[in-house]
This record gives sequence, C-alpha cells and structure tokens, in this order.
Amino acid sequence: MARTEFKLPDIGEGIAEAEIVAWHVKIGDVVEEDDPLCDMMTDKATVEMTAPVSGMIVAVAGEVGDQIAIGAVLAVFEGESRASGESVVQEAPPEASAVALSEPIGGLPEPAPPVAQVEAPAGPAAESSAQGTRILASPAVRARARDLGIDLVQVHAPDGRIRHADLDAFLGYNSGSGFAPAGRKRADEQVKVIGLRRRIAENMAASKRAIPHFTYVEEFDVTKLEALRADLNETRGDKLRLTMLPLLIVAICKAIPDYPMINARYDDEAGVVTRAGAVHLGIATQTEAGLMVPVVRDAQGRNIWQLAAEIRRLAEAARSGKARSEELSGSTLTVTSLGPLGGIATTPVINRPEVAIIGPNRIVERPVFRDGQVVAAKLMNLSISCDHRVVDGWDAASFVQAIKRLVETPALLFVD
Repeated sequence: MARTEFKLPDIGEGIAEAEIVAWHVKIGDVVEEDDPLCDMMTDKATVEMTAPVSGMIVAVAGEVGDQIAIGAVLAVFEGESRASGESVVQEAPPEASAVALSEPIGGLPEPAPPVAQVEAPAGPAAESSAQGTRILASPAVRARARDLGIDLVQVHAPDGRIRHADLDAFLGYNSGSGFAPAGRKRADEQVKVIGLRRRIAENMAASKRAIPHFTYVEEFDVTKLEALRADLNETRGDKLRLTMLPLLIVAICKAIPDYPMINARYDDEAGVVTRAGAVHLGIATQTEAGLMVPVVRDAQGRNIWQLAAEIRRLAEAARSGKARSEELSGSTLTVTSLGPLGGIATTPVINRPEVAIIGPNRIVERPVFRDGQVVAAKLMNLSISCDHRVVDGWDAASFVQAIKRLVETPALLFVD
C-alpha cells in the first residue's frame, strides 16, 4: 500500500490560489479514480476536482471556505498509485490513521468514548411529562411549542392529541386578545460567507468603496413597445418567446455610439478609460448560489431573436453551474433586472471595472393624460448608475433620453 499526495493543479491562467466551496468526500471514504473530490472556486469560475487514483481518503487540505495555494497538497489517498508524476510516500505505521492535513504529525487525539445506545420511545408522538402525564403531539407541534415557550402539559386537547389549532387556542386564551402572536421565533443561525457569495461581497464592497456612484431614473411609456412585443410573439408563435429585455438591448446598442463613455471600463490604477467599440453586455442573473453576470458578446450585431436565444442560453448555463469562465468575464456594460419584482426604482451597484449599469424596473399600468384625455398606459422606470469619475450627469441623462425616444417609438428600433 502506498500514499499518494494530490496537489492542486493550475486551474486558471494567473491564478495563485483557489477557495474550497464544497467537499464531496470525507476522511475515510473510499473513492474510485475520477470520482468527484471537491469544488474549487477562482476569480473566474468554479472547477470540480476529481480523484487521480483509487483509494481511501486519509487527509484533506482544509474546510469549506479555506483558500488553497496552487501546488499545495489538496488530499492524500491510501491505495495503489496509478497516476504518473504524483508524489507517493511510504505506508504509514499501523497506529497511524486518517487525519486532516492541519493536524500535527506527531499523533492523534484520543478517541471519543463509545456512545451508549438508548432505546427509543414506543412512538414518535408520545412523550411523558415530569408529572407522568402522557402527551400526544407530532414533532412539528412539539417544535412549535418549544419555540413559543409553551408547556404542552397546560394545553387542552379534546381528543387527547395536541394539534396546531390547540396551540392557537391556548395562545389566544392566555393573551386575552383572542389572537395568536404575529409570528414564530426561530433559532439564530450563523452562515459562513464562502464561494460565490464571498466573491459577490468582495466585488460589491470594492465597487462601492472605489466608485463614486450616482443614479438617474426616467419614466418610459412602453405601451406601444409592449403591443409590438405581443404581436411579434403571436406572429412567431413557434419561435422563442420575447421578453422586454431583448428589445431594450436593441435600444441600448443603437444609442451607445453617440455616448461611448457609457460603454467603457476604467482602470483606476493605470488611470486609463477604455471605450469599447463592441457592446459586450453583462446580464445579471440570479442563481441558487448568488448573482452571476454572463456576457452577451457583440450584442450590437444580433437581432432581437438572437438576443433572446443567447440570453436564455447563458441564464440556463449560469443557473446550472455550467457557464464557462469566458462567458462570465469581459463585459463592457451590465443590465440588471428583477423582472416582475423590479420595484418602482432601483439604484444598482456598478459591476467594476465597468462605469455604468442599467436597471429596468417593473411595468405598471396607470392613467395618464394624452391629448387632453385620460387613458391607460403601461409605464416603466429605467435606472442607470454611473461612475462619476468618468460619466457626467448630463451624459447619463442624455443617454437615457436617447433610449427613451427609441423605446417610445418602436419602429426606430428596426431602422438604421
């Protein structure tokens, strides 16, 4: 038997370290070659590490959230070594056992004393009080009673089994109001900030710390654009369904050439602003792990259907964790939308090193005056946050007004 040290390989150009975001194994597990070991996150992507050999895991490099340097030992296996170029060490003496890499080499802690086996009660819902009274209640009712500080012995149940309704009646009677409390208490919870959540926290903090933001908000009448969108979806019912976003992107791309300072990246250390010729549009996408920003390359060269298809493809890749690193970097301008939760107005945070971010808000129907008559109109506020070191308020307002003209006269979206 031999031991094999698996060292963290170079998983990205210029990457010095990576963060452990998930372990798929633990010390003592027996794995086969190519079985998943852990997920490592860099600044650009999350990469799954797989076992280089078959064997038992006898040591691991750290816990979830720890940073591991490229070339450092990630895991140690005990078994036959079949991978070339890996460090194999002599078999440990019999008294040695699985230890974490952070444990001192000298020895192991004393084993914990065996846990006495306790016979379970006759049924999960039955329990006796200190006075010997048999209480019948489900685990959910017991948990709620504990949260509310209720002694179940004091609760009356007509058929002997305490239910949630009996807890409600007890609360109403004892509060003297006939109403239950406003909500339930829950235990405090500590959540370690790791992986993508930590990257988001670091990036947002750096953006707010370094960039003097300002936000401009304008109201758009999207009645005609919404009618056009509905007509296009009905006419091309066999095609991908259009949302408002592809149409808005077309308006952005048409307005950008006259406002190149919006579509730019600012290297504040070098003191250089790069005004991009192409529009590489970041689309802020909510995933289970947190916010990701996949990039629609050369958005200015795509039509509305191509934009819709690419947005959907990138969103699915981001949410499934299959987005490639090159699909998550290089944006020159970002659009962030909360869809139906968009609110009246937002103040989005710039996706550094970009200098602007656009946030369309929720569409609402409200009465407006038009030609002296009150009519129903579909209205949407659009927010833009800009880096005031690079973009002046006049430039931002003028850019948004240019988008407004295009959006409120949809025919202009399809002419040069």
